[in-house]
Amino acid sequence: MTEKKLLIIAHAPSPNTQRLMDAVVSGATHPDVDGVSVQAMSPFDAGPADVLSAQGLILGTTENLGYMSGALKDFFDRVYYPCLEQTQGRPYALFIRAGHDGTGTKRGVETIVTGLRWRAIQDPLVCRGDFQEAFVEECKTLGMTMAAGLDAGVF
Repeated sequence: MTEKKLLIIAHAPSPNTQRLMDAVVSGATHPDVDGVSVQAMSPFDAGPADVLSAQGLILGTTENLGYMSGALKDFFDRVYYPCLEQTQGRPYALFIRAGHDGTGTKRGVETIVTGLRWRAIQDPLVCRGDFQEAFVEECKTLGMTMAAGLDAGVF
């Protein structure tokens, strides 16, 4: 069996958002999942080659002025056309750290991934309002779900 690659691309500008990204990585690298390699990157560091080599993606962003972070938008601007034809059907998941409701952020990301024809494995995880410790566990579960699904061939 060939090992699959899970690419985690998350904008984590604060200690709390870094904790969420770390939790996603922790879940994705759970010892029970052994057929998946995990690479976590800033949106500024990720490019088309990273996306093309991954069998699944987890995207993470803060809610900025009712939209995704500029970092994640920059990532999409650079990878959209180089990945458009070759990544259709690629499974992805999204987590959003939203100080408000996350609606505009969710809509913005979903518009772009719909154009890419990526396939959501679940509804976006929106961590709304004041930071809560429960967000960390939810992000860990998200990472584990994606990695286990890739490992089992479900996604």
